[in-house]
Amino acid sequence: MEQICRFHRVLLKLSGEALKGSRTDGYEPEAVKQIVERIRSIRDCGVQVAVVIGAGNLWRGAAGAGAGMDRVTADGMGMLATVMNALCVKDFLRAAGIPALVQTAVPMEPIARRYDRDAAVAALEAGTVVLFAGGTGSPFFTTDTTSALRALETDCDAMLKATKVDGIYSADPMKDPTAVRYDRLSFDEAISRNLRVLDQTAFSMCRDNHLPIIVFNFNDPESFRRVLAGDTGAGTIVSDN
Repeated sequence: MEQICRFHRVLLKLSGEALKGSRTDGYEPEAVKQIVERIRSIRDCGVQVAVVIGAGNLWRGAAGAGAGMDRVTADGMGMLATVMNALCVKDFLRAAGIPALVQTAVPMEPIARRYDRDAAVAALEAGTVVLFAGGTGSPFFTTDTTSALRALETDCDAMLKATKVDGIYSADPMKDPTAVRYDRLSFDEAISRNLRVLDQTAFSMCRDNHLPIIVFNFNDPESFRRVLAGDTGAGTIVSDN
């Protein structure tokens, strides 16, 4: 049965932890292959896909700064780690017959191409999965903010935030059994309640530019299909109203 999708172009935000599977860090091939299959499912219903991947499986700049490192240096290391993750996923995508391109916010030729908005849009329109790496190119910005920025720059219809749970909760549902799940939130509600599924800068950018955010369980294929079909109960939608 052909899958119906409500989107033309989306940005998928993945955590670095999604690549490590059952490992404590690094990469687990089966976990990366699962990511590839999820991305394939988006493409198979005609949606153009951009991707931003965090670096938590390799490095956290804030943790390095907390241990006494200079924050700018620590964040630079985090940016490099996102490039490593993007290259890993790109290689698995290509091995699965899916065209993929990595663009970085900082010059890194010949390892990856420098970010170019027009080239990224052209690649997306041609059916290529574009992975944006290297953060924004500046310290003090998270990959959530990078995701919002790149999604806006490339005219995405929505930002899909992949998590381990089925939406946004009032607290961590894995730690607090009384946590309440939200079906829908306004941007102002998400910001005022200091919900930490995304950082405040990313929420503000999406609010100011009317870009909806959908937070969903990436590990549940059925949930993912429902999100793509526009099922409002498949995750938490953060939007203007």
